[in-house]
Amino acid sequence: MEIKQMVEAIIRELLAQQVTRPKVLYLFYDSTAHEAFTDHFITLNIHGIDHDLMFLDGEASCWLGKHKIECGGRGKTIASDEFAPAPLEVPLEYEGIVIPEIDLDNAARAALGMKGTIVSEIIFAALVQHKFVLIGEDISGLKRADRRTLQTLTLPTPYRNLFDYYKMELQMYGVEFAPMKLLAEKAVSTIRAETPQTPTAPTAEGAASVSPAAPTPEYATVVYDGRLVSAEWITRELRNQSFGSLRVGKQTIISALAQDMLKDRGITIEYIAEG
Repeated sequence: MEIKQMVEAIIRELLAQQVTRPKVLYLFYDSTAHEAFTDHFITLNIHGIDHDLMFLDGEASCWLGKHKIECGGRGKTIASDEFAPAPLEVPLEYEGIVIPEIDLDNAARAALGMKGTIVSEIIFAALVQHKFVLIGEDISGLKRADRRTLQTLTLPTPYRNLFDYYKMELQMYGVEFAPMKLLAEKAVSTIRAETPQTPTAPTAEGAASVSPAAPTPEYATVVYDGRLVSAEWITRELRNQSFGSLRVGKQTIISALAQDMLKDRGITIEYIAEG
């Protein structure tokens, strides 16, 4: 009986390993920051999504599980052990990256395409590989260590304006910002939108149980009232409906990649006066 139970347990384990679940990476600035995000991890698990945690150990090094990862550089090692990936390789294993907080320095590096820190290199690699990057929008721009040292919670106004500018630049490259407490829900919705839906199985009579919805006319018009039209927004909107024109305000910024996507699909841009 014991052998039978052991064989059954082994078979169950092998079958479980064959089912691959999507996985996201949460990147934190220290090893205690993740404690406030337990509900996020529960939400991900409920929706069948795994997660890993990465803790920064300085600007140019971090810990992912038992592996210490370091940025490459002149006279420096790429990894502290032979099994640790380089920072650029980290996003390969994940559907996307979640960064609850980002500071002014790393936002600047990522927006300018500069490497040299774990955060900037991971953001760069994820976007190049067309993986999503989610960052908390209700953040101060000061990392936790700086807030403790300087005994302040916010940047002065000039630095705050600069930080907002870098956030806008990152959005143009494809980074998404969402309220910190909703990052897990945003990750779930993004993964669901990117996962192809399995066709409905035919019924016993041979007919599909669900009929496809009628397509939206190509000449439909979409009105956008935000400040930045990104390529990611265009892609998401086209999944929901087809349209032939896009109306935006005169102050709205349209990223270069978004403009190319609209041009390739023959979608016209109409500017409307803002009241």
